[in-house]
Order: sequence, then C-alpha cells, then structure tokens
Amino acid sequence: MSWKSLSTDKEKQGTSSGFFNLLKRPIEIYVFIDPLCPECWSLEPFLKKLSIEFGRFFTIRPIISGKLSALQQNQLNKPEKLKKIWDKTASQTGMCCDGDVWIENPVSSPLATSLAVKAAELQGKKAGMRFLRKVQEYVFLEKQNISDENVLIECASKSRLDVEEFKRDLYSDVARKALQNDLKLTQEMEVESTPTIVLFNESEEDAGLKITGLYSYDVYVKVLKEMLQKDPKPAIKPDLETFLQHYRFVANKEIAVVYDWSEQDTKKEMKKLVLRQKAREIPVKHGTFWEYLN
Repeated sequence: MSWKSLSTDKEKQGTSSGFFNLLKRPIEIYVFIDPLCPECWSLEPFLKKLSIEFGRFFTIRPIISGKLSALQQNQLNKPEKLKKIWDKTASQTGMCCDGDVWIENPVSSPLATSLAVKAAELQGKKAGMRFLRKVQEYVFLEKQNISDENVLIECASKSRLDVEEFKRDLYSDVARKALQNDLKLTQEMEVESTPTIVLFNESEEDAGLKITGLYSYDVYVKVLKEMLQKDPKPAIKPDLETFLQHYRFVANKEIAVVYDWSEQDTKKEMKKLVLRQKAREIPVKHGTFWEYLN
C-alpha cells in the first residue's frame, strides 16, 4: 500500500480528468481520530462543510486511533498540561474544549471511551457517528467523564441508539476486536498523530493521499479534487434553519465555516432564529453553541 503524504504546505500537482460513477461515490475518506483529541474536535466544521458541498463524491469512515496508553499516563501525571493544551486549542480554533475537565472530572479510561464508540458502530455507521459526536460534546463542553458507564449509556440514549443492545455490546469481544482492527489499520497506514485523513480513490486501490494535522478548508477541497481528477462545483448549501434542524446542536464556529460568515455575522443570523423560537443559545467556556428547538 502506498500514498502521498501532506504534512507540510507543499503544492500538489494537478492530474488529468477521469470518469466516475457518482452513485458509488468514488472517494473513501478514512478519518483517524481520538475521541479525546481537541484537534479532532476542531476538524468538525471542515468535515461538515466538505460533506455539504462535495459529499456526493465520498463516504467517510471514522477510525479510532490515538496513543491510548500515553494519554492515560498524561491524564494521571500531567492534568495541568492537558488543561492548558485544551484551552489553547479552543482559543485558536473556535471549537470549545474545556480543559478544566482534567482537573475537575478527568476521563479515567480512554480505552473504555474508544470501546464504547466501536460498540455504538455495531448499530450502524450513522449511529456510531452520532454517538461519537455526543461523547465529544459531553467531554469538551460539559466536562463529563466519558469513560463512566452511566455517562456512556446516557450518550447512547441521546444518540437514539438501542440502549439495551449498546449495553450488551459495550464489553463484547466484537467491540474489542473492532477497536483492535482500527488500531491495526492506524499502524499499517503509518498514522502517527490525530487527526489524520487518508483519501482513497476506488479506481486506484493501492494509492491514497494522507493529510496529517489541521489545515484550512481550501486544502481539503484541493486534495479531494486532485483525487477526483476533476473540478466539480460545490453543491448549494441548505438554508440555515434546515442545517440546524439536521444537526440539532452546532457550534457558532461550525455555522460560520459552513456559510463563510464571520462569527459575529453568524450570531446575528442565529439571533433571528432565536427570536422565532427555532433555536436557543448555549454559552460555553470558549464561544457559543446553538440548539435547534422543535
């Protein structure tokens, strides 16, 4: 297996155009993430925008990665360091991750969190992604210990999972094997840090392109177009209320990125929905989130 790697700002060369069956979505995107990685959380606005504008060309496959044992040691020995890293990331990216959790209510077992995500995925990819998003909200915004079984069950319930099935799967060999497969894939693809994205084109099975770290949105678009070997136009975005109705709970930053607005203009637009009782503002330590009201 081979791929080109993008871990610096080097310019990529264009490729010739080709034909694809769009019904099959020719690109598969492996997103290597750690549920406790603030940079992975900061990738969310870009993934939302990419899915809205070019989602007709790709499918996303989240892969649980990360050095679980190293994080465990940091959590035990360096909570102040983790707090500073989280708060700094939040201030730089606009996606709140409250570092106080490592002082007030530290995550006791990163392994348990990762196993829970794999257990949720046994109910389908979409179910797994909803659950992953919910546990991220719980730890980054609400400072919850997302390795606690009761917290994980609550996340499963709020993610519309079959809770009884989730509880059975949580400690199953199937979930453990699924996590082992993810970690094995991480090693095989030489993923050293999170977030990392690897794009594959179905017409070139043995070649991929790897993006390590966080980049501006235009870099992800450029790489996707290179893999497609064409320059498609972005799809028309949904109106703001439809977007919020679909995602239910989003950061001000996520809306700003998707709609190419400033954070201040985003708040003005969202206040209109608040006045219409379609949404409510959720202040957090770093920034603002918005919740859709039925």
